[in-house]
Amino acid sequence: MKTILLKSFFFFFIAFHIQAQELLPFVENYNKSDYQGDNQIWNVAQGSDKAMYFANNHYLLRYDGVIWEKYSLPNKTIIRSILIEGDRIYSGSYKEFGYWYRKNGKMNYVSITKKLRLFAEKDNEEIWKIFRYNGVLYFQSFNDVFIYDGKKVKKIKFPFLISYCFVVDNNLYAASVEKGVFKMNGSKISNPKGWDILKNTVVHAIEKYKGKTYIFTQKKGIFIVEHTGLKPWNNPLNETLKSNGINVAKFIKNNKLVVGTGNKGVFIYDFVSNTFKNIDRNNVLMNNSVLSIGFDKEEDLWLGLDNGLAHVEVNSPISFFYDNSGILGSVYSVATIDKGYLIASNHGIFEFDSGNFKMLPNTQGQGWNITKIGNKYVIGHNDGTFCYENGVLAKINNVSGGWNLSKSIINDTYFQSTYSGVLVYNDALKLSQSLKIKDLSKPIKYVAQNKKNEIWAADNYRGLYRVFLDDNFTTQKVENITQQSKIKNDFGVKIFEFRNEILFLINNVWYTFNSISNKLEENELFNTNFKNISDVVAIDPDHFIVLQDGILYHIYSHNNKFIWNIIQEKYYKGKLINENLRIFRSKNHYLLNLDDGFISLQLGYQNKQNKGVKVEAYNDNELLENDGKIKHNTELRINVISGIYGASKPNLFYQINKGKNYIPISNGAIILNNLSSGSHTISIFKHDGANYEKVSGFDFRVAQPWYFSFWMIFLYLLVIAAVLFLYYKWNKLRYTQKLKLQAEELKHQREILEMELKKENELNIQEYEKHILELELQTKSSEVAGKSLSIAKQSEMIENIQNILDSEKDFNKLKSEIKKAIKINEVNKHEWEIFETNLNQIHNEFIINLSKKYPHLTPKDIKLCVYLKMNLSSKEIAPMMNISFRGVELHRYRLRKKLNLSQEENLSKFLLTL
Repeated sequence: MKTILLKSFFFFFIAFHIQAQELLPFVENYNKSDYQGDNQIWNVAQGSDKAMYFANNHYLLRYDGVIWEKYSLPNKTIIRSILIEGDRIYSGSYKEFGYWYRKNGKMNYVSITKKLRLFAEKDNEEIWKIFRYNGVLYFQSFNDVFIYDGKKVKKIKFPFLISYCFVVDNNLYAASVEKGVFKMNGSKISNPKGWDILKNTVVHAIEKYKGKTYIFTQKKGIFIVEHTGLKPWNNPLNETLKSNGINVAKFIKNNKLVVGTGNKGVFIYDFVSNTFKNIDRNNVLMNNSVLSIGFDKEEDLWLGLDNGLAHVEVNSPISFFYDNSGILGSVYSVATIDKGYLIASNHGIFEFDSGNFKMLPNTQGQGWNITKIGNKYVIGHNDGTFCYENGVLAKINNVSGGWNLSKSIINDTYFQSTYSGVLVYNDALKLSQSLKIKDLSKPIKYVAQNKKNEIWAADNYRGLYRVFLDDNFTTQKVENITQQSKIKNDFGVKIFEFRNEILFLINNVWYTFNSISNKLEENELFNTNFKNISDVVAIDPDHFIVLQDGILYHIYSHNNKFIWNIIQEKYYKGKLINENLRIFRSKNHYLLNLDDGFISLQLGYQNKQNKGVKVEAYNDNELLENDGKIKHNTELRINVISGIYGASKPNLFYQINKGKNYIPISNGAIILNNLSSGSHTISIFKHDGANYEKVSGFDFRVAQPWYFSFWMIFLYLLVIAAVLFLYYKWNKLRYTQKLKLQAEELKHQREILEMELKKENELNIQEYEKHILELELQTKSSEVAGKSLSIAKQSEMIENIQNILDSEKDFNKLKSEIKKAIKINEVNKHEWEIFETNLNQIHNEFIINLSKKYPHLTPKDIKLCVYLKMNLSSKEIAPMMNISFRGVELHRYRLRKKLNLSQEENLSKFLLTL
C-alpha cells in the first residue's frame, strides 16, 4: 500500500511540473537512412517539376514525394548551395559551379567552370550562395563573387571575408564578418550609415516585411532598419533567439516569421497573435540545428538540419498536440477550457493551462470521456464520474467506467453508459443526482433516445437493446433487437444520431428501426453512401467523422448530399485508439484523440485533392515512356507523383487492365511483377471516400519471354528440324535394320517352312504311298477275292461236271445234267449285289472323285472304271458285268471318249491317278 502511495505521489509530483507543448504543425522528419545521403542539408529549393532539391554535402538530393534520388559531382566535392530557375538546378561547390538538368528520369550535370581558370591553386573557395541580381547570376564564396550572364563569367574579389550577400529592394548587400554590411554598386562597395552595430557579427539574413527591413544576426538577434540606423526588434522572442543563435530566417504568408536556430530548432512567430511556437527535439523535430529553410508550392516549410531534414506543414488546417514524454499516456478524450485543455487519458485526468499541464487530484487511472454541459465538464472515469467547473473538480458518483454521455434528442436528459449499465441525469443542473436503469446490468457502450419512455442501448460486446421505461425511468421491458432481427454477427454495435434519427452500425452495415415490423432494416441512404465504415463519430448536426478502411474522412452533409474530405493517414497512422474515437467541437475547430496526444482540425476543412498527377515508370532503373516495352519477367515500378506534400495530397488508387478492384497506391509507388506478355493498362484514380475519379494512366507492353523470341523460335525450329532429321535417319536405320532382320527372319522362316514343307511332303508322300499301297492292297484284295470267287466257282463247276461225267452214261441226260451244273454254279444275283456293295465300299473315295470330275458317267461306266482300277482284264470283267469280251472292249472304247483320253494314254494308269 505504501509503494502504491509513493508511486502515486511521485507521478502526481512529476505531472505538476511537466512542460507541455501547445498545438504544433505536423512535422515529417527524414534522416539519412531515408535518403541514403550525408548529414547536413545546406540548401533547399523546389523545382519546376514540383520535386524538392537539397544540397547535401557530397550529394544533390531529389525527392518527388515517392522516391529519393542522389547525385554527386564529377569531382566528388561538397555541394553548398543550389538555385532553381526553370529546368536548371544551379549548384555551387568547392572551386566549382554549374547546373543540373533532368533527362530520361536522371539528373545530368554541366560544369560552367570546367574550361575556365577562375580559381588559383592556392584558392580554397566554396560557393555558399547563388542568387540572381539585375538579370545575371551571382555565385558567392567567402572571398569572391562570380557573375555569370549565360556566356561568360566575371570575378569580383572582396577585400575582406564575407558571410553572405543579400538582395533587398533591388539593392545588393554583402555582409562582412568583421566590418559589417556593405552595399554594392557594381564593383564598388559602401557601408550604410548607422549600421556599425553589425560589425564583428555574422549576418545570416536580411528580409523585407510590410515595408520594414529586418536584419538577422547570428548572436545579436534581430534588427529593424530605420532612417537613423538600426533598432533591435522589440520582442521577448529576440532574447531567446540571441541565446540560441540565428542560422536562417524567412517571412512566410499569414503574417508569420520563421527563424532557424543553431541549438533550439525553429521558431514560428505570429505577428497577428503576437505568439510563437518552438519546434525542436523536445517535441517533434529530429535535430535542433537548422541550416536552411525552403518552401514548396503549398507554402509549407522544408528545414535543412545539421543531421537530416524536416517537412513542416505550417499552412495545414491540421495541428497537433504531442506528448513525447509518455507521461500523459494515451488520450481517450479532450476538451477545450478557458486557457487550455482538459484531457482524459489512461493515466488520469490532466489540465493543460498556460503551457503546462498537471494531473487533477484523485484522478489517476483510466479516464474515458469528457462531455461539456453548459459550463460544466462531465468526466467518465474508471473510478466514477467527475464534474469539472471553473478549475474545480468534484466527484458526482462512484459508478465505474463512464464510457460515454449522450443527450436525449427529445429533451435535456442525459444518459451515461457504464461498465454496469445506464445512468440517467434528468436535471443537468443537478448532476449529482442520477438514476440507474434496472434490469440492464450489462456493460453498455452507447445510449441514445429519440422517443419518450424508450432508449436504445448497445452492449460493449454484442447485442442491441430496446428498453421501455415509464415516466420515472423504471424499466418496463427489455428487448434484444439484434436477436429479433436475426442478425447473427452483432458484435460491437455502434449508435449514431443523425438529424434526430438513430442509426445503428453493425458489422459495417447501417440499420434503422422499423416500428411496424419491430425489426431493424438496412438504411438505403447510408449504405449507399458509406460502405466499409468501421467507426463513426458525430461533430455536430451537419458534420461527422467516419473511419473507412483505416482512413478518416470528415463528412459535411447538405440536403442528403455528403461532401467527403480525406484526412491524410500519415497524421494518425498507428495512433488511433480502436473503438474509442471521440470528437470535441470547439468553435470553428474540433479535437480528435490519439494515443500520444490529439489533433485539432478546422471545422470548415476542405481537402481539395490535387488532380494533376505525373506518372513515371522505371524498368531496370531506366525511364520507360508511355506505351513502352519491357522485358518479360522483370519488375516495373510506376511512380505516381502528385507534387503535393501536405494535407491536400490526393488519396490514390489504381486499376490494372480495367479490372474491377481498386488497389491503393502505397507510398506513391506501384510495383508490378510476374506480368504476362502483351499490352497492359494502368489507370490512376483519386478517391475521396465515396467516388473514384480517373486522373491519369499509363500503357505499356511486356515482351515475349526470351524463350519465345524470334531467334529462340528460329533456334527451336532448327532444333526441331535437326531432331526430325536425326529421327528420320534413326528411323531409316532402324527400318533398314528391321528390314534386314525381317529378311533374315523370313529367310529363317522360309528355311523352316521349307523344312516343314519338305517334311510334310515326305509325310504326304509317305501317306500317299501308303494310300496307294492300301489302294493297291484293296485292289489286289478285290482281284484276289474276284479270282478266288471265280476259281472257286470254276473248281466247283468242274468237280460237278466231273461227277456227272463219272456217273452218267446217257448222253442226253449227261448233257442235261451238265447244263444244270453250269447253271447251278452261276453266281446268283444276290451274291453279285453283295459283291458289288463291298466293292463300292472299298473304292468309295475313288467313285466319289470320279463322279465329281465326270458327272456324265453312268453306273456301268463307274463299275467298269472300278474293275479297271483293280487291274482286271476285259476277259475277267466280261462275266462280272454279264457281257461278252467284245462288249467289254467296246465299253472301254466309249469310256475313253467320255474321259477325253487320247490313244496314247493308258486307261488303267489314268484311273490309278484319280
